[in-house]
Amino acid sequence: MTDFNSTEGSVVDQRIENIDTVKELWSKTYNTEGKPDWSHILPYYDNNILFKDTIQEIRGKEEFTAMTQRLTERSKDLKMRIVNATMEGNIAFIEWEMTLSFKKYPNSVLYGLSRLKLNAEGKIIEQRDYYDLWGDIFDNIPRFGKAYRKFVKKKFG
Repeated sequence: MTDFNSTEGSVVDQRIENIDTVKELWSKTYNTEGKPDWSHILPYYDNNILFKDTIQEIRGKEEFTAMTQRLTERSKDLKMRIVNATMEGNIAFIEWEMTLSFKKYPNSVLYGLSRLKLNAEGKIIEQRDYYDLWGDIFDNIPRFGKAYRKFVKKKFG
């Protein structure tokens, strides 16, 4: 995963070569005393990263790093459990369950999947996160969750 040059003491190369590296990086990111910590994983992202999820699209490592800092600041307790992970060629998929804590409501679990695309250097060049942000959170709010699901079923089901 990370090789250190013994004569200079510097990081030689940080690249993703297999699914075990992906699982190790993601597990370490989200399970650090409730607050996520991306410091160890950011070197594995390409400078031209394209990140997209349910609420945002971000281009470039500088903007991606700023997004990770905002999430860390807002998080009181955020944990992730990797359910499944697989990799074929330069594409990796991680199925996960993320537990969020809120002040007035019970913990909510978001069920999601991340698709990672690696460039020739083994850096993440694209990340797309798929999850139902509102449904998974609303399900845990008394009375509101049932009303939300009823609305969605009536309009779209």
